[in-house]
Amino acid sequence: MIQSSELNRRHLVLVVEDQEINRDILGMILEDEYDLIYAENGAIGMEMIRENKDQLSIILLDLIMPVMDGFEVLRQLHDDTELREIPVIVLTAEKEAELKALQLGASDFITKPFDMDQVVLARVERIIELSERRQLIRSAERDPLTGLYTKGFFFEYADQIVKFHPDWKMDAIVINIERFHSVNEYSGREFGDKVLRKLADGIREFLKDTTGIASRIEADRFDIFCLHRDSSDYREVYDSLQSKLDEMSEKTNIRIRMGVKPYRDGVTPSEMFDRARVACNMVRGSNKDHMMIFDEDMRQMEMFQQRLMNDLGWAIEDKQFVVYYQPKYDIQAEPPKLKSAEALVRWKHPELGMISPGDFIPLFENNGMISQVDNYVWAVAARQIAEWRDKLGYLLPLSVNLSRAEIFDPKLEPYLEELLEENDLSTKELKLEVTESAYTDNAMELIDIIGELRKMGFEIEMDDFGSGYSSLNMLSSMPIDVLKMDMKFIRNLEEDIKNFRMIELILDIAKFLEVPVVAEGVETEEQMKLLKDAKCALVQGYYFSRPLPAEEFEALIIKEMNIDRNH
Repeated sequence: MIQSSELNRRHLVLVVEDQEINRDILGMILEDEYDLIYAENGAIGMEMIRENKDQLSIILLDLIMPVMDGFEVLRQLHDDTELREIPVIVLTAEKEAELKALQLGASDFITKPFDMDQVVLARVERIIELSERRQLIRSAERDPLTGLYTKGFFFEYADQIVKFHPDWKMDAIVINIERFHSVNEYSGREFGDKVLRKLADGIREFLKDTTGIASRIEADRFDIFCLHRDSSDYREVYDSLQSKLDEMSEKTNIRIRMGVKPYRDGVTPSEMFDRARVACNMVRGSNKDHMMIFDEDMRQMEMFQQRLMNDLGWAIEDKQFVVYYQPKYDIQAEPPKLKSAEALVRWKHPELGMISPGDFIPLFENNGMISQVDNYVWAVAARQIAEWRDKLGYLLPLSVNLSRAEIFDPKLEPYLEELLEENDLSTKELKLEVTESAYTDNAMELIDIIGELRKMGFEIEMDDFGSGYSSLNMLSSMPIDVLKMDMKFIRNLEEDIKNFRMIELILDIAKFLEVPVVAEGVETEEQMKLLKDAKCALVQGYYFSRPLPAEEFEALIIKEMNIDRNH
């Protein structure tokens, strides 16, 4: 809250002048409007400037003085980053001295003798006002934590560079800190702020050797606009920035990813940074390389992804999304018994053909459009459960994926309730799958939401368990009913004994948590037998069946019903 004393604060003016009569004249002119302090030479003036640097609004500085003249004062102010922002009006009777003073940083000058009081007052008032406006702009243009430009000013200055220096070839760089929220949660926000400042310092060091500007665009995203260089040079830039973060802590693994859009004539800064961000995001999840250059292949991918985003609404309306079903078998039964299935979405585009889920699901997850696909799949899956129940008398539970975007949607629970009511289903028939990685984002809030869904009766399956995100102590607090083992453990199960030991460990964890395990990606009889002997409960994979469209899966159900009758 601003105090009234702050609103009424008078500006403090320092007069540095060796002639007492001139000090008196200036005092009479200014004393009604300003608080005044005086110095009789430059040396005393510098002492008073340092003592009052936070309160001074302006300095009136004579140029010709004993001990230390005004030119030396201007030089010292210019060399001091804390003092150079204080505006200075020089006092002189020598015309030739004015240019030199302005070159040393003076804001204006007042000619001696002081023949018009209003001129002196007007110049002091104008320079103070201009200085305060400049300070306000600078406080708004800089991120207070890192000192880099804020987003709005950064893009404004980038546009000006292109406008006034059209011959400069500029590159766009986007840098993100991977899983920065986890760094904050694990090591504390104070440490997280140190990480941001350290990265900003590294970026400033890089800019010392080139022409460019930088910004902290978002919490953990930094943009750099700099003169073009060879693509191979950016490997050194990345390594230099990463090494600075490696120095910070042996306990915390902090990784950055970097995308670069090299110069291309006719592309605006905004477009360049959009493409650099695409390159940066393509690094996400990659263990091989954390730096990527935007190239023609990425441009084609960007156009393809934009086409998918443009076509999404029409695709849902036109029912281009088709739900396939992959069965889960209880392999402890003899013979193995169909227990449930997972609903998996496919996109049959009328022009682009069958589009892989790997192309559109991560895209829609990143831009928040996945909810439209999720809701469509849930509705189709719920109707399918009801149709097989009414047509075949066979009640088969189906699992549907619950994306992070849906988990935090306040409309989630009422929508699910409405879906069950419309199809006369219970929560036992529609199971919800949540990926293990989702539990690391807003973990406590997510755990609360999942807990509420379980209270409603829904069974929660943790998908991709073992992909590397969960800590064991966190796992014990997660509300889950089923663990779905990541398929990477199954791929080399027969050749690699270590993989089998990991599977046994996961099964032991599940036993401790008193939840069954579903093994995904089972393709061979040998894999199935090893899992059965290890007491794995359920199996999903090509050994039993690939994902099937509804009509083919219905035949599988009929076959299962016949097996049941024969037994």
